Amino acid sequence: MLKVFLVEDEVVIRNGIKNNIPWEKEGFEFVGEASDGELAYPLIKKEKPDILITDIKMPFMDGLELSRIVKKELPQIKILILSGYNDFDYAKAAINIGVTNYLLKPVSSVKLLEAIKEVGEAIEKEREHERMLERYKKEMEENVHLEQKKLWNALIANRLSTAELLEGGQKVGMDFTASAYLVFLFKIMQGGDSTGCSHDFMEVSEKIAQIAGNWDMVLTFERSPEGWVFLIKGQDDDEARACQEKCAGELIELVEQYPVVEYFGGVGTVEHRLGDIAHSYQEAGKAFAGRFFSEPNRIIRPTDIIKLHQREEEKIDISSIHSKKSERELVDKFLRSGTQEEVGSFLEEYFMDVGEQNYQSLLYRQYVVMDLYFSASDFLQSLKISTDVLPENCRDINEMVAAASSAQSMKEQIGRLFEETLKLRDHHSMKKYSAVLEEARIFINENYQKDDMSLNTVASQVNISPSYFSAIFSAEMGKTFVEYLTQVRLEKAKELLMCSSMRTAEIGYEVGYKDSHYFSYIFKKIVGCSPKEYKNRRKE
Repeated sequence: MLKVFLVEDEVVIRNGIKNNIPWEKEGFEFVGEASDGELAYPLIKKEKPDILITDIKMPFMDGLELSRIVKKELPQIKILILSGYNDFDYAKAAINIGVTNYLLKPVSSVKLLEAIKEVGEAIEKEREHERMLERYKKEMEENVHLEQKKLWNALIANRLSTAELLEGGQKVGMDFTASAYLVFLFKIMQGGDSTGCSHDFMEVSEKIAQIAGNWDMVLTFERSPEGWVFLIKGQDDDEARACQEKCAGELIELVEQYPVVEYFGGVGTVEHRLGDIAHSYQEAGKAFAGRFFSEPNRIIRPTDIIKLHQREEEKIDISSIHSKKSERELVDKFLRSGTQEEVGSFLEEYFMDVGEQNYQSLLYRQYVVMDLYFSASDFLQSLKISTDVLPENCRDINEMVAAASSAQSMKEQIGRLFEETLKLRDHHSMKKYSAVLEEARIFINENYQKDDMSLNTVASQVNISPSYFSAIFSAEMGKTFVEYLTQVRLEKAKELLMCSSMRTAEIGYEVGYKDSHYFSYIFKKIVGCSPKEYKNRRKE
């Protein structure tokens, strides 16, 4: 019910209004009264009514002054002024304050109730509109994240001009304006031998998203499931670095509360132009690749990379390398948890770790190619994937060895092999989730009519973190969760519009849109015509 508060200094009029209107029957709640503005103000602050009815001429504090301070404190309140003065100056002052209606005394209970009902309808329409906007914002949030990710990919690929990046950022709620930029990559991983998505792991992932949303001067992008890119902004180099340190500290403090969760971070260089952010990202990627060569729970910076590889210069004996499992373990670790975009950074670190001087020997290069080829082959076999599905230039061992004619061609060939191997791994992983996605589709199709259906609801049903579920759902379905849910709902709505006698509002409610205006808005936006126009096709 809408709450009503009355301020009137004449007792007879006040009691008449209070007692002669059946408030509850008409859908209102009478929450208080006062004889003047001074007494009314603290009561109004306490009760927070939706509608204030006040006389204009009262002792101590008149209706205009009361309306002015109430509007400042409670801008959403609607005010009805009662006045015995047909004075244009009073009406003008009331309009300037934001008073909703101005009624001249004497006014009957019937006429006053009509005016109150009109105000009540206006309030309901405003609230309905606010609910519709909030609902739309919530449902479009996933699409916004997708657009933000696309914008980030365009930024690091230098596909857009500065003006296009700034304009694109405004569209997705991101301000790229700054004097200094620094890229910070961060990822969480399950520690020890734990497998699957534990409750703690999912909880940490969600808390990181919440923390990042509260950071000033930081733009957040999802890099991969359970991985993030933080673009740190600052007025100068020191401010950008200090901001990154602060963010890293908060993340580490959070993750350390969960013993089963590990983390790793890579920090790029400070840059001063939007077009150079790609370089900071590349440097952060090199630092981030250090997670394959060092212990977890570290934040690696560009200056740390050299230290990571400092060792005595000595000629490496091929047979001793072959007898060591460490090199293969590194490769296997990367093939299991790395991404296609990290192939270049990993190989650069890998070859640096072994020593550039060792690649002067053709025999050694040939050995490396064969060793890495068999590492990839063994990895695919562990997933029960035949090497026959690799492209011809990556499955022919003779062609692979021939590519070792120079260090550069060797690295390029290994890069292609690893990229193709990771593509097969990712495709295989998607197959593993086919049963999960089928369960999600069935759940959506059986519960689409529920108003609270959301990405989080479905992710919880299939026991996967929301961010990871969103990623695999979009990859498999070719559309976001919101787009799929909307499609299911509107297809059912079209069926009911053409095959039933239900009213539009009833159909919207039936398919999960409790707000009829929002249903009509979404229907027209997606289908191209209103539900009523669509229904008229049946008559035609």
